Parts: sequence; structure tokens; C-alpha cells
Amino acid sequence: MFACDYKTLSLSFNEFHNVEKKDMPKYGEFCLLELKDGRYTGGDWHPNEYPKATIKGKFIRGTADSVDADEVAKWHSLDSYDLSNCLENEEIGNINLGPKEEDTYSVKFKGFKSTRDGKCPKEDQYCLLIMMDGGLAAGRWEKYPGKNNGAFIYAPALSSYSVDKVWAWTPLSSDQFFEMEEEAERERKLERKLNKNPSADPEKFKYGTDINVYYDKALEKLRKEYPWATLAQMKKGTPWEIVPVHGHYVFGQACGSYKGERTIHEWKYGSTADEFIDFLCKDAEDRVKNSNPEEKFKFGMDIEVYLEKAYENVKKDYRWLDKKMLKDACQYSIKQVDGDWEFIEKYKGNRHDFICECGSAERFIERVEEEYKDAALNANPVVDTYEPPFKSIEIRGWNLEKYVFYKLKSGDYKVFVQAGDRVTGGSRTFFITPYCFEAKTYDEFLKRYLEIVPGESFGLSRKNLLPNKELKKFLGY
Repeated sequence: MFACDYKTLSLSFNEFHNVEKKDMPKYGEFCLLELKDGRYTGGDWHPNEYPKATIKGKFIRGTADSVDADEVAKWHSLDSYDLSNCLENEEIGNINLGPKEEDTYSVKFKGFKSTRDGKCPKEDQYCLLIMMDGGLAAGRWEKYPGKNNGAFIYAPALSSYSVDKVWAWTPLSSDQFFEMEEEAERERKLERKLNKNPSADPEKFKYGTDINVYYDKALEKLRKEYPWATLAQMKKGTPWEIVPVHGHYVFGQACGSYKGERTIHEWKYGSTADEFIDFLCKDAEDRVKNSNPEEKFKFGMDIEVYLEKAYENVKKDYRWLDKKMLKDACQYSIKQVDGDWEFIEKYKGNRHDFICECGSAERFIERVEEEYKDAALNANPVVDTYEPPFKSIEIRGWNLEKYVFYKLKSGDYKVFVQAGDRVTGGSRTFFITPYCFEAKTYDEFLKRYLEIVPGESFGLSRKNLLPNKELKKFLGY
């Protein structure tokens, strides 16, 4: 820790360079900037035509945050100084960065504070920094959750200096980002003030401001057609609330938070209480319709019955499957959640239960089958591979990247397909069912195979695969 008192310290910047004289910093040099309108900020110099010397470019401060060189009058390096020796002197009150001579253009900064004393900048405030290693820097404050916690953003991709790297800070000039945040904070304060005593539209809230009253009335209507309907079924997803917005009660859904304030999606599909109740019925109808316990648990409440059916169905094609291969698969159960019975899945290593949103016993069994198929393929080692050659193939904006046939230890086959573009992509593995290999000819095999891996969806069609003699031999024809 340095010995001098940052509260009484000032820094005098005396080595400014003039942009009008085409005197520019080195590529990547971080600088203190004086703008043509007299404000001060900072930035990392990036010329437009590097390595060619040019005065055109920008000083980067962060992601989508930069200052064009045309706005800058003068700059002063921040990278070239180590103040460690000066800061170890407890008597020092001013540090000159560069010689202080007659007619030298000079700017002084003081009023330094420290996060260690509970002094943090305002959100999005751009600051001059004295670092713990004695260096100088600048950055935009971003507050994190927790007391005196945050970081100073100084470059794209949220590159930042954490608070433990910064010895002291002082604000530089206001800018558009800081002003926008200041305006947003004023709006948040006004919103909190308005919402202390909200009003209620008598037509919209004629049954009061308890949301459960509206859910109860909607449930009563739903049960006329769906006797098994429950509140838990209706409230799956994001439940509706009655909350104050701009000083008035509204029906709304919470959709996250920003700067510690909940973000509310307001209901705007009507203007009366009864219209909202009808909306609740319509909004929940599909969920309730697909929660009929007679359909959902038609084979009873013993989970093993459903798992056994899934196992037997999968084993018809995945003949090598045995139950030992399922030890690492997802675990299933039937449990009561908020008063409703649900199919539950739990992934290995995860302590949390997840509700299977399956409206029927058949749909749940299909879901388990997919898990068992993956487990079966993972337990069957690959013994040989073949990659059919192909030229550039575009599939709905993606390019086919890989198409590989695998022969498995059991004598069965699977195929892996991968496609993508510069930004994203995806892959899938398909098991080639025994039904395909019951075909007498390679041509008939392809007809059956392409029902599983259609050419228009995954790149290679009959015209690509039929002439391929190596693939034909690889598949045993």
C-alpha cells in the first residue's frame, strides 16, 4: 500500500500532444484525451489504416464505446508512467507527469477516492485510475451485485480492471453513456416514488388487487370443460401478478430485472377484470388440456411400468441393449409437485428435479426411449468408419461439414451429420435401424435409409449415395 494520501493528491499532466499537428500515439497506446469541446476522457488508439500512419481512427473505451479522432484536440499518454516511487512518499501532494515549464499546456486532476473507503463511482461514470502497481489507466465503472463491488471497463469484450487492481480513482467528464444512465436512474427513482401509493382502475380491478381471486375465478370456468384443472397447472411458466407500474396497478408478468428493478410485461389485451379472467383461461387451456391424469398416468402410478415399456420398445431395434447400460442415464420418478402428480427426471450429478412436460403416457414413454437410445449407442463401440466424399453442399443457409458412417461392434450402423455457418452450427447422430438392412438390394436400402436421414434435410441424397461403391461395400451390399 502506498504511503501518500490520495485524498489530497493531484496529478498534473504536462506532456500533451496536439492532434491538429498530426502528432498521434502509437497503435494500442492508452491515452488521456482532451476533446475539442473541453471534456476529458480516455481511450486506446486504433488508426483506420494500421500500420500506415494516419490521424483517422478512434480511441476505444469499451464494447461499442469509442471516441472518433475528429473529436479529439490533444492526448497524453497513460501507459508511459510508473508513479510507485512518488506514491511511497507520504509528504507528496502533487505529481507532475512531464516537466512543468513556462507555456507548457497543463491539466490537473484531483479529488481522488477509493473503493476501499466505500467510495464508488456512479454507474457508467468514466474515471481516471491510479493502479495498485503505480501505473495510470482509465475505465468506465460497472457496478456488480454486492457492496463496493464492480470493475472499470476499458476495452471491448468487457475487459476490465477489478477493484483490487485500482488504488484510487477520480471521475473524468460526463458523456452520453453516463448521461443516459443518470436519466435512467432519475426515472427509476420517480417510478419508485409513484408506486408507493398506486391507484386501481375500478373496471379492471373490480374484484380487488389479490391475483389469486382472478385465478380462482378462471379455474372455476376451466373446470366446466376440464374437471381435473388445478391452479398449479394454470401457473406453470411465468405466473401473472398484480403489480404497480407508473403509479397504477396492472396485470403483469415479471421478466427479469435490470439495475435491481423488476422488469414487468404488462397485460394489454383488454380493459376489464372479466376480460383478464377469460385471458387466464385461454392462456392456460393447452397446459390444462394436456394434464388429464387419466391420459397422463393411464398405466398407473408405478414409474417402473413406463420405464419397462420404453426399454422393450428400444430393445426391438437396439438389440444389444441391456439395463446395465442405463446406469448413467437420466433417472425418472413420479412425484407430487404443488399438489399435482408429475413425471420427474433427474440428471446424474444434478441435485435438482425437472418436470417432464408430457401430456400423455405415450409421450413420456417416447421421451424415455430417446434417452435409452442414446445410452445404447454410447455403449456400442465403433469398429470402422467411412466418410463419403462430397463437394460444397448448402442446406438452408448452412454448409454440410461432416457426414460419417460408423460400423458398431454389434454389427449395426449409425451416421453422424454436422453442418453450420461462420456463426453457428449443429450436429445429429442417427441409428440405421435393422429394417433398412432387411432390404435385398442397396437401392432399396437407400430408400429406407433416406426416410431416416432425408437428403433435403441433411445434405446427401440418393443421387449422391447410389453410385458410391465404397459405401455400398462398407454397408455390406
